[in-house]
Amino acid sequence: MARVLLIVGGGIAAYKSLELVRLLKKAGHEVTPVLTKGGEHFVTAMSLGTLAESQVHSSLWELKDEVEIGHIQLSRAADFVLVCPATADLLAKMAAGIADDLATTLLLATDKPVVVAPAMNVRMWLHAATRRNVQQLVADGVKVIEPAEGEMACGEHGPGRLPEPQDIVGWLEQNGFFGGK
Repeated sequence: MARVLLIVGGGIAAYKSLELVRLLKKAGHEVTPVLTKGGEHFVTAMSLGTLAESQVHSSLWELKDEVEIGHIQLSRAADFVLVCPATADLLAKMAAGIADDLATTLLLATDKPVVVAPAMNVRMWLHAATRRNVQQLVADGVKVIEPAEGEMACGEHGPGRLPEPQDIVGWLEQNGFFGGK
């Protein structure tokens, strides 16, 4: 059983995080969700919390144990951190070391492996700044689940789609995040 700290970014692909949580729980893993402000526009804390059977964290200032530096504890209680979907904004903040909300603060505070599953418009994914940010993250040790190619919510076609939840779980299994390799 793995303990997954799941950071849900603010993109239309966030709806797939609900199925991802369901699959992770069904496989016996523990999921602690962190919902970004952007993510709250696409999925609700109630849905995430119900599926995860866990409290959903969304604000650095709402953690009840913040007196005991709760964000540090939260970042260290997991076996790994999964950012899904990882928006262009989240990737840029991660690459620059920005910590201006709970999610980005957790990412700086963790000493555990970090995996990102990017999802964004094809032009955003192929933009030089995003490519640079992903290169920086890889150099920093972050693992990247490459986006799928296909039709986007905006109607465009190309790389940038979030892989299907079962494909994300399969990638995590193949890469030893559930105690395998």
